[in-house]
Amino acid sequence: MESVQNIKQRFEIIGNDPKLNRAVEKAIQVAPTDISVLVTGESGVGKESIPKIIHSLSHRKHGKYIAVNCGAIPEGTIDSELFGHEKGSFTGATGTREGYFEVADGGTIFLDEVGELPLTTQVRLLRVLENGEFIKVGSSQVQKTNVRIVAATNVNMLEAIEKGKFREDLYYRLSTVEINLPALRERKEDIHLLFRKFAADFAHKYKMPPIKLSDDAVNYLMHYRWSGNIRQLRNSAEQISVLEANRDISLAALKSYLPSSDSNSLQVVGEKKGTSDFSNEREILYKVLFDMKSDLTDLKKLTLELMQNGNAKVQENNKSLIQKIYGGSEEKNTIFEQESKIKVLPEEEEIEQEEFDDDDDDFNNNYLYAETIDETETLSLEAKEIELIKKSLEKNKGKRKAAADELGISERTLYRKIKQFDL
Repeated sequence: MESVQNIKQRFEIIGNDPKLNRAVEKAIQVAPTDISVLVTGESGVGKESIPKIIHSLSHRKHGKYIAVNCGAIPEGTIDSELFGHEKGSFTGATGTREGYFEVADGGTIFLDEVGELPLTTQVRLLRVLENGEFIKVGSSQVQKTNVRIVAATNVNMLEAIEKGKFREDLYYRLSTVEINLPALRERKEDIHLLFRKFAADFAHKYKMPPIKLSDDAVNYLMHYRWSGNIRQLRNSAEQISVLEANRDISLAALKSYLPSSDSNSLQVVGEKKGTSDFSNEREILYKVLFDMKSDLTDLKKLTLELMQNGNAKVQENNKSLIQKIYGGSEEKNTIFEQESKIKVLPEEEEIEQEEFDDDDDDFNNNYLYAETIDETETLSLEAKEIELIKKSLEKNKGKRKAAADELGISERTLYRKIKQFDL
């Protein structure tokens, strides 16, 4: 039996982490048998090396070795890819096709991302594992195959079983021996070693001096999360080797090539912030509507004061209210003074008051005022708005922005009023 160190050199596995060494040792021990093996670990940890070790050290090493990425094959065609099909079994089946299990008879099949297999395909695979039998798509003839199956997944299989996405009996049949490869962040001492190896490889490939990291950059490299594991480390080494003119890499330079380790949490915060912004915008909109309603109420109050007491007195008593509605501009207030005079009761109009007691002048005045307001309040307010808008537009030669500024309202509100009153 070959030693762990020799196997690592042969298959270019770099690192001395105890968990990594244990995984390689288990692969060496299980290789001479025909037991099914399940390789687990995060994406990018190098799971594809284990089935190669197992195949090369087994009595099947002269047979075929086929690696199949189950997640890359569409659900509608995966049965045909694995088990083959008969001519005419489905649209496009113009001839009989041999599947991987038929082609790899006497060899090894590596099923990568086995957790992505559809449930119907899982049933077919279970039959192959139990008695070496399979049936081609569109056929009724049972065929035999002698294949060693090594599977790999980055999915939590127990969770997948609980959710009904993976068959429990198939899981236990595949994982007779389970080999777990540690994530790169669990092998801190191996990270710089791997980086140097990749840097040397790319320096040779692109015919340039290898890059070197400063001490603080090495420390940052070893404590970085490496969510993409070895694949991410290799890609980063290649990127820096190609793009950096200075071959001595500082911490700042290294950080510029690595996404923030808190990127996931930042994304979540960003999503929450977006939701909060939407809520804030809605609250602002409600506030604007309530303010508009309040301003309209104030405008009605001011107009009624004008009709009752006259403009000069109102200007004196309602300075703060006028400033709130019209913006406090002296020019606007002057315009208001010139253009807002209303006579509710014309001087020439004669009103009969015989039915009231002549001595009770206060009662008469109050009654007349209340009766007039009840009949004309709404119409007078609308008429006043129309009159002010018309005059402002005429004065500013139809320029809405200038008219809106003069009236102390927004251009959008003015546009809405023009449409409302059909001006």
